[in-house]
Amino acid sequence: MTAPRVGQLAPAFRVMAQPWRRLLWDVRRRGFEHVPRTGPAILAPNHLSVIDSMLLMLSVDRPITFVGKAEYMQRWPSNWLYPALGMIPIDRSGGAAAEAALEQAAGVLDRGQLFGIYPEGTRSRDGYLHRGRTGAARLALRTGAPLIPIGIRGTDRIQPPGAPMPRVFRGCSITVGRPIDIERHRAHTPPHLQLRAITDELMFEIGRLSRQAYVDRYGSDRRSSRQMGRSGAPNANGSTPDGIGVE
Repeated sequence: MTAPRVGQLAPAFRVMAQPWRRLLWDVRRRGFEHVPRTGPAILAPNHLSVIDSMLLMLSVDRPITFVGKAEYMQRWPSNWLYPALGMIPIDRSGGAAAEAALEQAAGVLDRGQLFGIYPEGTRSRDGYLHRGRTGAARLALRTGAPLIPIGIRGTDRIQPPGAPMPRVFRGCSITVGRPIDIERHRAHTPPHLQLRAITDELMFEIGRLSRQAYVDRYGSDRRSSRQMGRSGAPNANGSTPDGIGVE
């Protein structure tokens, strides 16, 4: 079968899935006026559940291209379907494969489209917000596209880690914040400090929107968050009153 164009099925999927989304899940949307109606933008949410991408795609009025684990696309039909719905595969071992995914992401933005990326690099399995990877900041500096923080809450109750299917008739919220002002970080030198400063501000804003406690470690590090976390412990739904990120 001919390889699909990335996102070629996304418009049809949105039309077919929207009625089901409204029937099965109550998604409370706030701050969506910060998503530009035209032109490129980088959407950077926290990541609690495998259903996050789908619900965000169905909540924004424009198509979104995401990066996704290459492991998802190693066999048919996922190796055809996921790209057709708007997913760019990335090999998380890094190196040339990660750089190729970054090039594709920059191409999406250069074409004036929306690109979605999870700065934590993986789902949070403990409910905390983790240290961000610098891929989103790298893209923002490279393309000039607005870098927009997004806080997602409650999707881990819809489909908790390890659950094979989402639970229905449950609610969540998606809150969009103001774009990060990356220009004020351009004076940082060397470049890795610039990327880290932008990423840390991004994670602070995501935490404010998602109301998650923050731990200064990567989500792929399985050490105890309760030992390493900053103030606060997660409640029942997991929240409290360097490379390209991907899941």
